[in-house]
Amino acid sequence: MSTKQNCWEYEKCGREPSGKNVDEFGVCPAAIEEKLDGVHNGTNAGRACWVVAGTLCQGEPQGVFAQKYSTCQDCDFYKKVQTENFDNFQVSVSLLNRLRNM
Repeated sequence: MSTKQNCWEYEKCGREPSGKNVDEFGVCPAAIEEKLDGVHNGTNAGRACWVVAGTLCQGEPQGVFAQKYSTCQDCDFYKKVQTENFDNFQVSVSLLNRLRNM
């Protein structure tokens, strides 16, 4: 399996566990959401952050999926994950179901 960047590595937000911005913003929920570990070859929800509430985008914590998805669709990282995983990209509804059912 190839190593692919997680959102916190790509964005350099510093919200991963022990990251430089954890004291100010807290640990990013995507960095600790284990139900999506391995999705798109990422760690926890690091390559499915758009379905996790509370992720940081443009310096602001984002709300639930329904509130933030339109912003996420324009995100360079989201587009990167789609491109890198073109043949096996998991659609958001599938990921949301994994979050709810596990």
